[in-house]
Amino acid sequence: MRILHTVTYYHPHWTGLAKVVRLLAEGHAARGHEVTVLTSRHSPDLPRREVLNGVTVYRLAALARISRGMLMPSFPTAAHALIGEHDVVHVHIPMLEAWLVTEMARRKGVPSVVLNHGDLIMPAGPFNQFIQRTLRALMTRGLEAATAVTVHTEDYAQHSEFVWPFHDKLHCIFPPEEIPVANPEGVRALRERLGLGEAPVVGFAGRFVEEKGFDYLLRAVPLVAAEIPDIRFVFAGERFVAYERFYEQWAHLFEQQRDRVIPLGLLHDPQDLADFFAMCDAFTIPSRTDCFPSVQVEVMMSGTPVVTTDIPGARVAVQVTGAGLLVEPRNPRALADGIIQVLRNPAAYTKPRPEVEAILGRERSLDEYEALYRSLVEGKIARPQAMSARVPETP
Repeated sequence: MRILHTVTYYHPHWTGLAKVVRLLAEGHAARGHEVTVLTSRHSPDLPRREVLNGVTVYRLAALARISRGMLMPSFPTAAHALIGEHDVVHVHIPMLEAWLVTEMARRKGVPSVVLNHGDLIMPAGPFNQFIQRTLRALMTRGLEAATAVTVHTEDYAQHSEFVWPFHDKLHCIFPPEEIPVANPEGVRALRERLGLGEAPVVGFAGRFVEEKGFDYLLRAVPLVAAEIPDIRFVFAGERFVAYERFYEQWAHLFEQQRDRVIPLGLLHDPQDLADFFAMCDAFTIPSRTDCFPSVQVEVMMSGTPVVTTDIPGARVAVQVTGAGLLVEPRNPRALADGIIQVLRNPAAYTKPRPEVEAILGRERSLDEYEALYRSLVEGKIARPQAMSARVPETP
C-alpha cells in the first residue's frame, strides 16, 4: 500500500507523538509499503525532502509558531498533491490542518484515518483557551470527514467528550513501542556521572508542562525522603518549554529539593534512554491528563516498575501488564506512598520484558494498523459521503 502520514512534528523532534508516527511509518516501510510523511520544517537546518529508514519525508516551511502548532502556508497545495498519490491517509492530531486533509481525502475518494494522540488541553488564560476552542472545532470537522478514527485505548476514548461522539467508527489500537536492552556498563557509568552512589533512584521524564503533573511530584519528594532519606529523583526532559511557562511557577520547589532532584536534560539517543530507565529503581508518571504515556511502556520493558496516576488512558498499561502501581491523581501524599511501596517491594510490580512486549510491543500495533489500512483500501469500511451539516462550535 501507499501510506501518507500528516503530522505537525516528525523525527528528529522528540515527543511521544512524533515517536509513535516514526515507528508506524518505518515499521510499515520495512514491510514493503511505500510510506510518506508530510510535516513541518520545524528547524531551519532540516532538509526539505529526505528519505529516513525507507520513509520519504517532506518538510514544509512554517510562517509562524502558534502555541504548540506551526502555520504552514504551503500545506494545502502539498497535501492536495500527495493525497491523490496514496491509497490511505493517516492524520495525527492535535493538528491544525486535520480537517483540511480528511476533507481533501474524502473528495478524492481516498480513505483517511485520524489518530487522536490525546485531547487538546491548554493551560488557563484567554489566548490559550481561544486556541483550544478553535482547534477543537476544526479537528471535530476532521473527525467527521475521516473514514476511521483511532485512539490508543478504549478507556481514554470513553472518557473523551471530543472522541467518543465518533465511537461508531472508532478503533482502539495500542501505539507501537520499542526500546533497546539496557547496557549494564552504561547504567553504571550514568550512576557514577550523577554521583548517585548506592542511593535508590526514582526517575521521571517529559516536558515540564501542566498536564504532566510534575508539581505534585515535587511536593511528594520530601514526603518520600522522610521515609527514605537517601532517595534521589532524576529528571530527563525539558524544563523550559516555549509555549508554556509552567516550570517557572515551580522552580522554587526544584531549588528547595536541589540535593534530591537532579536534572539530567533531554536524552536523544535510545540507548541512553534505556540505560536511564534501567538505572532507576522506580519511575513515576504523575500526570493530570495523559492519553497513553509511551515512556511508561519503555520503562516497563527496561525492567523498572512504574507508579502512575489512576487516570483514563494512562492507567491502561499498568492494568494490562501488572508492571506498576496506580495511585490517586493530584495527590502528593498518595504519590509518595505509592513510590515508597514500590521501592520496598519492586519485584511485586515488575514483569519480564517478553511479557510486556507481547501486549504492548511494536509488532502487534503494526499488524493491527496494517489490517485497518487494508480494510479501508479494500472498501470493507464505509467511507463518509459528505460532511455533517453541524456547524463547528464558535470559538
